[in-house]
Amino acid sequence: MGVRKAKTADWEKIQILLEQLGYPTRGSFLKVKLSTLLNDPDEELLVYDSGTEVVAVISLHFIPQLALEGDFARISYFAIEEKMRDRGIGREIEEYCTAIATNRKCDRIEVHCNSRRAAAHRFYLRQGFTESPKYFIKMLN
Repeated sequence: MGVRKAKTADWEKIQILLEQLGYPTRGSFLKVKLSTLLNDPDEELLVYDSGTEVVAVISLHFIPQLALEGDFARISYFAIEEKMRDRGIGREIEEYCTAIATNRKCDRIEVHCNSRRAAAHRFYLRQGFTESPKYFIKMLN
């Protein structure tokens, strides 16, 4: 029970968790993406296993920095099964990722969180994150 590396076999539960965040994941691309991420040395794809099922997923990327001594770790997806929230699972996963990032010589972890996810914002603030309000995106397709 606890945090472990994701496996390709976890794809169906990961799909459900991403759908709970509002991401449409139907289609074959998810298995391909999982395989790519699981084989990337600059990626940690982790799940929280309750002992009977996967109840959370987090995708952590490591980004080398040119002008700064420390690198960045970026959380791109972090989902906890709705019925399992408020049980300390998120804190355990975030602290696990902080330890990984520290060991990889990162000096920060960043996360982009949709403005509608107020409960997630409170979680990140409790975990020591600070808000950095400017974020720009350019869609390429």
